[in-house]
Amino acid sequence: MRLSLRQWLGSVIVLTQLVHGALCWGKDGHYTVCKIAEGYFEEETIAAVKKLLPESAQGEGGDLASFCSWPDEIKHLSQWKWTSAMHYVNTPEYRCNYEYCRDCHDSHMHKHWCVTGAIFNYTRQLMSSSVNSQTLVQYNLTEALMFLSHYMGDVHQPLHTGFSGDLGGNTIIVHWYNHKTNLHNVWDDMIIESALKTYYNSSLPVMIQSLQAKLTNGWSNDVPSWESCQQNQTACPNQYASESIDLACKYAYKNATPGTTLGDEYFLSRLPIVETRLAQGGIRLAAILNRIFSAKTKLAGA
Repeated sequence: MRLSLRQWLGSVIVLTQLVHGALCWGKDGHYTVCKIAEGYFEEETIAAVKKLLPESAQGEGGDLASFCSWPDEIKHLSQWKWTSAMHYVNTPEYRCNYEYCRDCHDSHMHKHWCVTGAIFNYTRQLMSSSVNSQTLVQYNLTEALMFLSHYMGDVHQPLHTGFSGDLGGNTIIVHWYNHKTNLHNVWDDMIIESALKTYYNSSLPVMIQSLQAKLTNGWSNDVPSWESCQQNQTACPNQYASESIDLACKYAYKNATPGTTLGDEYFLSRLPIVETRLAQGGIRLAAILNRIFSAKTKLAGA
């Protein structure tokens, strides 16, 4: 029996979930970004996303969030190693700014191979391809949706735009309380894990509900500006990356030199940044997908 491409993709997702335990935002961060986004999907987006998800999602209620870590799960497999450079963009030491033409390239200096380039690319794919196609284009759109959703999380993690010299904090060895780790991992996983234990009864759904409540109340006036892109762009990842490197300099790198022990002071002052970036990532992912699929609906009805 031959598997359809969407069935094959679903089987790869299940296999990689079994092979990889702890995932390197981490799995909780990506789930949070996509779960927040789902709450802001318009009707056309809900229908389009459900069509594009792998067939294995149909038994899970068409839940995008469950698949948002897929690009992390497959990037170490030989056939997907080409995607590794698309999870981040390195910036020059201590410049604390980002420029697409200067910074968006891989280690071999291939232009456009970085997280912002990937967001532009997969946004274009979803905009230009036919949602109703049942051929290879359908599989490409499934892949494009999952990559875009993941990279929108990555670009909002400040150290995914960190300095090239320390690989976005990966070579800065620190202690998170009593645990030896690196600074990048602190921002991918440790701050979220500590928040879950300290404030949310070790429950990710409780943390997501708290962020959703803040979006309805404390952040409600900020949401329209988070959603918008200048010049009517569908996505504006250059803006997101510029915000991230600014935050990396002001918060992630500050007081976190090699050998430092990071504890309550660092955790309590950085957690609001992490939570805001998770919320912004979700709001902006929803806004991009709403713009893509509402435009498609209008074109189809023309």
